[in-house]
Amino acid sequence: MVVTRWKAILEDRNRFFWLLQVAGWSGYALVHYIGSLMHEMRDIYALVLILGAYAGFLLTVPLRYFYRRIWDVKPWYLIVIVLAASYVSAALWAVIDNATYWEIYKFGFRPETNWFYFKNSIAKFYIMLSWSGLYFGIKYYQMLQDEKQKALMANSMAHQAQLKMLRYQLNPHFLFNTLNAISTLILIKENDLANQMMQKLSKFLRFSLDNEPIKKIPLQEEIDALLLYLDIEKVRFDERLQVDIEISAEAQKALVPSLFLQPLIENSIKYAIAKLEQGGRIHIQAERFADDLLISVSDNGPGTKKSTAELLASGGVGLSNTRDRLQALYGKNYSFTLTDAQPQGLKVAIRIPFEQAEIS
Repeated sequence: MVVTRWKAILEDRNRFFWLLQVAGWSGYALVHYIGSLMHEMRDIYALVLILGAYAGFLLTVPLRYFYRRIWDVKPWYLIVIVLAASYVSAALWAVIDNATYWEIYKFGFRPETNWFYFKNSIAKFYIMLSWSGLYFGIKYYQMLQDEKQKALMANSMAHQAQLKMLRYQLNPHFLFNTLNAISTLILIKENDLANQMMQKLSKFLRFSLDNEPIKKIPLQEEIDALLLYLDIEKVRFDERLQVDIEISAEAQKALVPSLFLQPLIENSIKYAIAKLEQGGRIHIQAERFADDLLISVSDNGPGTKKSTAELLASGGVGLSNTRDRLQALYGKNYSFTLTDAQPQGLKVAIRIPFEQAEIS
């Protein structure tokens, strides 16, 4: 609660200024009072110090609004104006301070004490100049932080837009295949199967809409969504499509990008299962290894002799899209490799940082 309150104060520029203003001038009075503890009339002198600090407090408030108005002038003009404004404020402060001394101690400005007044105004000029320097320094720092925050926000928005584009790029491809299959089932009078397929498609799309592309979900939820997709495909392939899932208990709780396995399975079905008359098998495996999560998707299809680069270029949108999403999310801290499966087929191996899902 206290941290939240202080954070709110620091983010509110106006409240932050007044906090620093009060703290700064209070500190000024306290430091001078500690230095005058041996003063014979320290109780009265404390009043003088408080009045002097209050005068400085009041005189610097107009400076804040004045500096706002001249903020955009040329640097050399700004320096000259700040020096002049600081000296004028110091001179007024010296007059008020001197009058306070005269009223309380019964000595102050007199014709023969012009040198004392001048020295007092110069001393206060340095204080006012320090206040001005702090004001501009803090103001420039806040502006730099604002620009940095804006740059980070713009980068984050661009990053999110890229991830959404990559994820949503898959939906039309998947929908086209599924709707085409439903249309075929209707044409051959398989209305019950078409209805089942439509219901499973509805559940899958609901899951897709409920999970943003930039959101990470537990691997178990990803597998649940994948099973919905596989149920749809099994309507098309029936017993020709066999799937083995081997996920360790620890890996089930790991956070992964939502719906990043579906395009890999779709790729295996398209280039492996669909090409085999007797159908084929897809094997999904995931386990934790040290600080990484290792995931593999393999099939027993005809395989390929193409290089990874050629496969990414010719393997449809699924492979390259998944790799691009991983790169956008994890930077260089991931791996995505394509190798031959044993005894035949293709294997996609993924390594990403292991992130534990929080249990509420």
